[in-house]
Amino acid sequence: MLDLALVKEHLRVDDDLDDVIIGAYLNAAVAYVQQHCDRRIVEAPVTDDQMALTDDVQQAILLLVGHWYANREDVVVNATANRVPMGVEALLWTRKRF
Repeated sequence: MLDLALVKEHLRVDDDLDDVIIGAYLNAAVAYVQQHCDRRIVEAPVTDDQMALTDDVQQAILLLVGHWYANREDVVVNATANRVPMGVEALLWTRKRF
């Protein structure tokens, strides 16, 4: 769906050492977006239970992969966390079914 080379460019990763984990994060991010929007992502013509892989959907997936790649543990110690405005939820807001 998303090319691994594009994801690695987004992450600024130049080697192949983390390809397996990046691929796992990519698969998880696609699943997350599909669950969040209650639709399956497709690249072909879209039906009612599907959504297209548009630029905003792709960016939401890249943001998730980037977050998980940078924060590999469940808890971060001695760090201040801030929510990024216009993040994943904002990108997917119009695609979510209610």
